[in-house]
Amino acid sequence: MKFIISGKNIDVTPGLRETVEHKLGKLEKYFTSDTEIIVTLSVEKERQKIEVTIPVKGNIIRSEQVSNDMYVSIDLVEEVIERQLRKYKNKLVARHQEGGNFRQEFFESEYTTEDDDEVRIVRTKRFGIKPMYPEDACIQMDLLGHDFFVFCNAETDEVNVVYRRKNGTFGLIEPEFQ
Repeated sequence: MKFIISGKNIDVTPGLRETVEHKLGKLEKYFTSDTEIIVTLSVEKERQKIEVTIPVKGNIIRSEQVSNDMYVSIDLVEEVIERQLRKYKNKLVARHQEGGNFRQEFFESEYTTEDDDEVRIVRTKRFGIKPMYPEDACIQMDLLGHDFFVFCNAETDEVNVVYRRKNGTFGLIEPEFQ
């Protein structure tokens, strides 16, 4: 595996780099040797944050963990990634898909999830959408008291999503077809 480790407001010391590579190196048994793991360490006030992104065949396995100690954040992110891998493995096995960056041993292992980790859609909602501008969609979202709102963008004629960010601002998600 190839580690790409960077820091924001923090120097990536050899000790930190070694800890990240050791902890996330445990995932090596699941991935091929050319898999890239992108790690970003950052510090904001008392918050020690680690973001890990692993691109795998059209999907992304990603986790972001925050704590008061960077080493605790590293431990947490490794646990979350492993849990995501169990879910992703079940999805691939259920659909009989090729694993891309995964080793064959990953599929052959008895490492499966319990029913609790299985993704289940429990409700489907249908509604008509009318063209509107993103600003209008934000107002509509506020009126409904939701954290996100799906709408047809009047400027692009595509389905978009506006959402409320943690800091109270708004975000816009636009599709990008590849």
